[in-house]
Amino acid sequence: MAYPDNRPEASSKGSAAPDGSRTYLLGGNWKANGTLASAEKIIADFNAAGPIPANAEVVIGAPFIHIPLCLMTLRKDIAIAAQNCSLTGTGAYTGETCASQLKDMGITWVILGHSERREGFGMAGEDSELVAKKTKLALAEGLKVMFCIGEKKEEREAGTTMDVCASQMKPLADILSKEEWANVSIAYEPVWAIGTGLTATPEMAQETHANIRQWVSDNVGADVAAAVRIQYGGSMKGANATGLLSQTDIDGGLIGGASLKMDFFDCINGVPSP
Repeated sequence: MAYPDNRPEASSKGSAAPDGSRTYLLGGNWKANGTLASAEKIIADFNAAGPIPANAEVVIGAPFIHIPLCLMTLRKDIAIAAQNCSLTGTGAYTGETCASQLKDMGITWVILGHSERREGFGMAGEDSELVAKKTKLALAEGLKVMFCIGEKKEEREAGTTMDVCASQMKPLADILSKEEWANVSIAYEPVWAIGTGLTATPEMAQETHANIRQWVSDNVGADVAAAVRIQYGGSMKGANATGLLSQTDIDGGLIGGASLKMDFFDCINGVPSP
């Protein structure tokens, strides 16, 4: 590593997940938020936040410009994710950051297919085939992937939630081996609940997560379905994390706004004991 590593040591509490059970995955997505000063402040707060449950894995998706700061100063038991990577390797691709560069830098995870990128923001959005290809390339370069799926409000009201989720997962299922799925989590993010303050009830979220797991079982394999972690990504916060994380098929969260505050640790501490 070409830069100083001043990351505080890990601190855990409780018991690890039993053999054969899924470790919870709590991902924070800072999106395009923060200044150098605000990033330094939240890193200092997280470093002083006390132990992390031993049955939880915690990851922060930082903006590219704040990744070096995180890799130098954020506590060692919080891994670092990029929020995107390119479809290319290194070369003449102005403005792109490729998976091999992220891996070389010390990045562990990448978030791909987030609904904001699928929709686009003043530019063309990313379709499911593109997201699947990016995921395949990232895995080949040694990254782990939080693969995002989810429906819009009108699609849920029309009763097509699983049709939408299946259409987003199928291109990935078509090109991944079973072995590659070991390094993929599925982040289910009902688009209507992102940043709106609306949240699916724990029961609503559980129903969709169970349907997603069943789809993976039917289309990839029962063994992959039993092992894959499915995160909930619709406005999880400390106030609702315990109820959501208590559900059988909810294996963590992909957390936006709350991950920019100490409320992120309220989510982490909402993880049930094994």
